[in-house]
Amino acid sequence: MASIVLVLGGCARYQTRPLSSEQTVRAFNDRTLENPGLRTFLEKNRVCAPLPGQAWDLKQLTLAAFYYKPQLAEARAQLMATRAGKVSAGERPNPSLNVLPGYDSQIPGAPSPWIVPLTMDWPIETAGKRGYRMANARHLAEAARWNLVGVVWGVRGGVRSALLGLYSARRTQALLARQVKGQTKVVHMLQGQLDAGVISSYEVTQARIVLDTLILAQQTAAGRYAQARVAMAAALGVPTSALEGVRFSFAPFKTFPRRLSEPQVRQRALLNRADVRAGLAEYAASQSALQLQIAGQYPDIHLGPGYAYNTGSAGDNQWSIGLTVTLPILNQNQGAIAQAEANRKLAAAHFLSIQSSAISQIESALAAYRWALQGVATARGLLKNLKRQLVLVAGQVKAGEAAPLALASAQVAFNAGARGQLDAVLKAQQALGRLEEAVQSPLTLSTAKVEAGETAHTTDKDLEK
Repeated sequence: MASIVLVLGGCARYQTRPLSSEQTVRAFNDRTLENPGLRTFLEKNRVCAPLPGQAWDLKQLTLAAFYYKPQLAEARAQLMATRAGKVSAGERPNPSLNVLPGYDSQIPGAPSPWIVPLTMDWPIETAGKRGYRMANARHLAEAARWNLVGVVWGVRGGVRSALLGLYSARRTQALLARQVKGQTKVVHMLQGQLDAGVISSYEVTQARIVLDTLILAQQTAAGRYAQARVAMAAALGVPTSALEGVRFSFAPFKTFPRRLSEPQVRQRALLNRADVRAGLAEYAASQSALQLQIAGQYPDIHLGPGYAYNTGSAGDNQWSIGLTVTLPILNQNQGAIAQAEANRKLAAAHFLSIQSSAISQIESALAAYRWALQGVATARGLLKNLKRQLVLVAGQVKAGEAAPLALASAQVAFNAGARGQLDAVLKAQQALGRLEEAVQSPLTLSTAKVEAGETAHTTDKDLEK
């Protein structure tokens, strides 16, 4: 009895942990980029947190998203659940103890009619079932880990896309402001010529239409910047108010790395992408599941030793040895085996589908990136020529060979070319983002940063504020 009490005393006990929507909303609204826990997490991963007034770069923002993003917390919880399944799979079945008191009043001269037999049921698994079960759980945990890595890449891609959106809106606003200023000057000069009777009102009206269109585009760009801030907050997993006064560094969008297009990088991507590795792990799990069901054809053995003390027979000690084996005469686990075989075929087909999609995604992203780079080169060449034209016209105006209106028009054309170059750069950066997500290369996101995304977590205190 004492041993039973000790065993029961070591059992896990339920602890309530209520979840309140009011508390979680309040905790979410309290999130900031100045959180001490976030700063500690950055330093732990050898990334310096920005000082007050400094800009947040892509690396720092990515780690902030790893710290806060609920999708990562969910994927990590799924991984923990599958790892707990490994413990369950390795557990051996517990024996059972049966106490079956009996009453026999027919034994002559019995001082007590009670018989108290004790029997045990000690199961013994056969055919390596425990090993196959553990292998299946191990492969499922590996698949869950690679799924988590895939979520890490998705979060990083979301942060980069949001940062590019902010860069696009801000640069567009700046260039439109220059265009509005230049076009306003053109309208003013044309209005002077109209007042002097040199030109018709049609030319002035056309110039005003262009100016109004630019002003409308400027207002739209301002709205896009506000939307980009909301998108950045969502990508980080913080409220929009957390970005008040926060500055951002757009340095990553000034270069176009070409190593991602190297054949060896693409080949590694086809072998090591998170979804490809997860598909392989799921197929391996289906193999182990089939092995387990095949082993299920062989029955387990149940040993049942027993003991009874019969006081009615002058204190007889009665021992028994029991053996139970399931007879596979009605079925030999064929249904479960057939289902496991079908699941293995499904896992194989799923893996081939994942790999095919990965090949298509990589090749498509690479082609789009190369085409976008050509567009950037063309836009830069055009802007260079417009700059040359602007300088020539400025010289002509200075020499009295051209009117000031010609210089203003050349400035307008140059500003329009600058916007065209920006559009080309943005398309190329978007294509680069898709290529980075497709190849999932350490050249873009180091292994250490991926591991940071796997292990980062929002503490319970953050949820219970």
